[in-house]
Amino acid sequence: MLSQIFDWLRSPGARNELQFSAPSHIVDDAEAKSANPEKSSHVSVENTDTYAALVKPRLLDRWLDRVVEISGSEYTYVIVLVGLFTWAFLGIHYGTANTYKIIISDAQAIINLVFDAFLMRQQFNQHDNLIMVAGCLRSRISSHKRMIEHLIATGKFTKIDTAKFQTLQQNDFVDRLPQENWLTKVSGFISSFLGHIGTAVGFWGCIFIWLGFGKYCEWSNTWQLYINSATSALMVLLLAFLANVRERHSRYMAECLKAIWKADSALELRLRNLTGDRTENSVIVMPERKRSKVQRAIDYYADLVGTLAGVAFLIIVILIWVACGPPLHFNSSWWLLIGTYAGLVGLNDGFVLRNVCQVLGDYQDEQFIQVNYEDLQTLSAIGVGTPEEERDMAQSLSYRISLRVGYFCSHQWSVVSGVILIFALIAAASALRWSETGQLLCNIPPSVIESFFTLILITGHNVSETKRRVDLRNIYLHRLKVISYVGSQSFAKADEGVMEPHAGDEISGNVLC
Repeated sequence: MLSQIFDWLRSPGARNELQFSAPSHIVDDAEAKSANPEKSSHVSVENTDTYAALVKPRLLDRWLDRVVEISGSEYTYVIVLVGLFTWAFLGIHYGTANTYKIIISDAQAIINLVFDAFLMRQQFNQHDNLIMVAGCLRSRISSHKRMIEHLIATGKFTKIDTAKFQTLQQNDFVDRLPQENWLTKVSGFISSFLGHIGTAVGFWGCIFIWLGFGKYCEWSNTWQLYINSATSALMVLLLAFLANVRERHSRYMAECLKAIWKADSALELRLRNLTGDRTENSVIVMPERKRSKVQRAIDYYADLVGTLAGVAFLIIVILIWVACGPPLHFNSSWWLLIGTYAGLVGLNDGFVLRNVCQVLGDYQDEQFIQVNYEDLQTLSAIGVGTPEEERDMAQSLSYRISLRVGYFCSHQWSVVSGVILIFALIAAASALRWSETGQLLCNIPPSVIESFFTLILITGHNVSETKRRVDLRNIYLHRLKVISYVGSQSFAKADEGVMEPHAGDEISGNVLC
């Protein structure tokens, strides 16, 4: 019993070995043209050409995923915008009252903490699906390569040069991207703007302007509350926006993967019918990632937040905070308590979110680079060198600066420095006996820094999204080209009397995303 408890406590942050195998297609012996009796006749998975995202076995996890999906919907985004506009209009009448500023700041800090948990889980869900996709694609690629090499070795297919390969008929992938409504188009534009390094510079410019008015405002609590309210509202907007953009990205990826899955499955089925190959698709093993102890600790915390344990703990803290209201006579210090907690925890979440975004993105890059490498090996077996591919956008100076800033902010020691800062703020507030000024000290710097890190997080998302879109387009075009090659070779050999294509098994390249 005790060992089970320890295992459960150690489970967050684990990054175990992963194994993936694409569903294998069944080919009837009567339909196979050249079956190999030495190959396995057992295929354990029914034919399927439909992409399906990972589904968690536990009902609670599926319910939480649905909540996270709703948090990134356009409806939630619009509700947040309406709420912020309402806050702004109410501020015209009540804005001069410190209590109003504190209450609004507390509410925004709590909302930010909830969105942090949603974003963490959303990030993990999308990562898990992409890694599964990479593993399954690699599983099928090995089968494609094996069967094509067999067809070439037996003289049924002939190699083709790169120039002729490029002329094979294909459809334009870009023209059939999923349709975007006006809100997601606007979101895409805003995402590029917010993720630009110029926006981050402008943000700090505003902070320095606010600091410049400090002496004029006599460094008062009211002066401090102005920036606290502004940055809290900005964070709510940015986090809701990021959740919406990520959800839009996830839907786009799902549509692309459906098309890739159909093309990949069609290619496998055609090759199996031509070769009679009944060997199951291989199992791809992704070994456990090597991490430092610091990164392991960061992943542990990230998993706790991603399971929404942080939200559950927040609810407990809120109940305790409410219970403390009567003894403190619901004064301004009492109102600031919950904001202080949410601000300090939110500061740490900001560092961790950016770190996890970078770490997961790097791992996805590794896997899709491997997919592309194995694709090129298959093309090499056909006789094709490096084909024409879409490339990532040209890296301008501002883009490179954004990447450097992102790498710096996502480093594991940046997270550690954030933790040190939190303890320093707690020590300073304790020295001030947790007065209103002391609590504001624990609210304002975290709010400013977390707002900046949210901007950097959007930059990281933009970079990752661009890479994945390019990866998926190239993967899809590779498959369309190979499908066209298989079709042209089959009909060419059929005309020569060497091979007849299987009836009813024509593979069309007209599968678009």
